[in-house]
Amino acid sequence: MVRPVRFRFDDFVLAPRQRLLLRNGTPVPLIPRYFDLLVMLVERRHDALSKDAIFSAVWSDVIVSDGALAQAVRTLRRTLGDNSRESKFIRTVSRHGYQFVYAGVVEEADDEPVPAAAIQFAPVENGFDALVDRLLLIASEPGAADEARDLAERLHALGTDNAVAAIAMRRGHSAALAFMRDTRWNIPGAGGVPLDPSAALALIRLRLRDAGGVVARRWAGAALAGATAGALAGALGGLLLFLSPDSSASFRASLALAALGALAGGLGAAGIGAGLAAAEALARSRRGLGLVLCGATAGLFVAAGADVILRAVIVGLVGHVELTGNSLAEGLVIGGTAGLGYALATRQPPGGGLAAPEGRRRVAAAGIVAIVVAAGATGLASAGGTLVGGVINEIAGSSPDAQLALAPLGRLIGEPDFGRVTRVLLSAFEGGAFGFALAWGLTARPRQ
Repeated sequence: MVRPVRFRFDDFVLAPRQRLLLRNGTPVPLIPRYFDLLVMLVERRHDALSKDAIFSAVWSDVIVSDGALAQAVRTLRRTLGDNSRESKFIRTVSRHGYQFVYAGVVEEADDEPVPAAAIQFAPVENGFDALVDRLLLIASEPGAADEARDLAERLHALGTDNAVAAIAMRRGHSAALAFMRDTRWNIPGAGGVPLDPSAALALIRLRLRDAGGVVARRWAGAALAGATAGALAGALGGLLLFLSPDSSASFRASLALAALGALAGGLGAAGIGAGLAAAEALARSRRGLGLVLCGATAGLFVAAGADVILRAVIVGLVGHVELTGNSLAEGLVIGGTAGLGYALATRQPPGGGLAAPEGRRRVAAAGIVAIVVAAGATGLASAGGTLVGGVINEIAGSSPDAQLALAPLGRLIGEPDFGRVTRVLLSAFEGGAFGFALAWGLTARPRQ
């Protein structure tokens, strides 16, 4: 049995088992991920740890940008009294990662509680007014984000309420308040930071700038997964149509439906996926509500655009066709239920970042989203709505020689035509496949 150990270096004691960092016997506060990073660096101090190795170990359940790691290291350096130019504790390894370099680390058994002074946090140095003035001065400057975050964290440690009140009274405070709001997750015990409209817009710009690359990759993953699922679902539907006893469809119907399914699935997942990825990056305090609202809004816009294009194509190819569904309502429901399912299936990552469950948890998350979206699609179909399959059937019905009319699918389950039961079952299948693919694409982790 491996005995737990703790580490002594300089004025500090690091006790992983008790999750304590003490300086001269006084507990030093760190958020959990930053504590885990420090433990990893100290335990593996003989190695220069790559960024990928750190992300895999410390941020295993979440996707964050490189800036999150840089911010964590800056906070650890400030906590330890380190300097990036003359590293006493944490060295930056160019184009690779970081290494803990303090030579006098002593390991000892961690069998008893660490002797600690009265439980109180170590004071933060530097004058309050000077920190406020400096943050207000540089918050809007390009390239000064790292220093602004450091200043905001120091102000949180001195007292969030007083800092926010002092900043809000000054002219041009929006960017400074945005940094205060964004960094409050990094300081244990930091209070709330209310925002006025201008500060809220500054926060949106800040978070999108920080997470832009991650959001773009998740958007691309969702679009690809949606297109793939749409193609497979369309090909399966075409194959069933071809095998139906009284169908006139040829095998090429599978190719046609696969192409239509890929187009519909890819566009839908791209739009709704972008909305969900942006909501997850922006909304930390009200993540669930943000996902539902952004998903519904994105679905509405996707449906509106698709409706305009579809009607123009129909008029150009077959003339006027009366479509019975309400595409805007359908987009709103599918996007909203996708956001609801994703909120239920994934946790709010502590300290920010985008959820990235792995293995069985990823399959389970995609399954939950599939069920919720399928339920929404079922409700739409029961109320007379038509998803992709229903629209294809209505267009095909305008020509007596069309091979994509779906009435034979209805007769397979005992209906004389493409009736209500067929429409509901097909919509539930479409919604479930779309929801699973959307969640699967969103939670894909970038290759290390």
